[in-house]
Amino acid sequence: MTNRKSNYILTTLKYVILIAIAVCCIYPALWVVLSSLRPGTSLYSPTLIPETFTLAHYRELFNNPSFQYGKWYLNTLKIATLTMLFSTILVTLSMYALSRFRFKSRKSMLTSMLILGMFPGFMSMIAIFILMLQLNLLDTHAALILVYSAGSVLGGFVVKGYYDTIPRSLDEAARIDGASHMQVFLKIMLPLSKPILTYVALTQFTGVWGDFIFARLVLRSKENWTLAVGMWDLVASYQNSNFTLFAAGAVLIAIPITLLFIFLQRFLVQGLTSGASKG
Repeated sequence: MTNRKSNYILTTLKYVILIAIAVCCIYPALWVVLSSLRPGTSLYSPTLIPETFTLAHYRELFNNPSFQYGKWYLNTLKIATLTMLFSTILVTLSMYALSRFRFKSRKSMLTSMLILGMFPGFMSMIAIFILMLQLNLLDTHAALILVYSAGSVLGGFVVKGYYDTIPRSLDEAARIDGASHMQVFLKIMLPLSKPILTYVALTQFTGVWGDFIFARLVLRSKENWTLAVGMWDLVASYQNSNFTLFAAGAVLIAIPITLLFIFLQRFLVQGLTSGASKG
């Protein structure tokens, strides 16, 4: 009887903690959504639910000539999509080679990648800025895509771990049947890599979608800005007074990420757990 009572108390405590965490996560997002539908520009409101609802802020995002929200949205979508494609290809090919082949300096390469991955990316921004300046790539989307795609390889150890879990007997059987290395990769490894490829593609897309620091450093002209830079300028130019307009822009920014997570959640969890089982 005592054990049953203690189990009941423990279960109740777990549910209370989970409910508290859920409220802490949901309330800010709900507050932003409702703020985007609230008339006026005030940051403060005595009630969570506005007395009247309006879509004027969403219309102003695309109709106000002082900023170019639609252009920024398309710029960010282009950069994130291309970076996702190039990053997935680079990470998949490089980590497959490091996982399945043995060659000189392989361990040194892995160690170097691990050490470099420990340092925050913004430490190299001055060097990257000078390099982009010398290559005449400043204020271009190509600079962002190039740096984002190349830098993604340093974080590919999860992909390598996933390939390490695939039995080598599959490779050997295919090689006995006369398949080349490329045929083994395309016809055997890629179909088995759908979960980890989905994980890599999704994480790369979301990382680029919300990046501000490097985009602010490289992009100079207003028509080339991404959403993060444009939304920062929106708040700064209004001196933090037009929060409801900022909230409307934030809601639209969250839509693609939310949809991707909803449709790809199963592959995301499967890919992350599979790649973490063996290093």
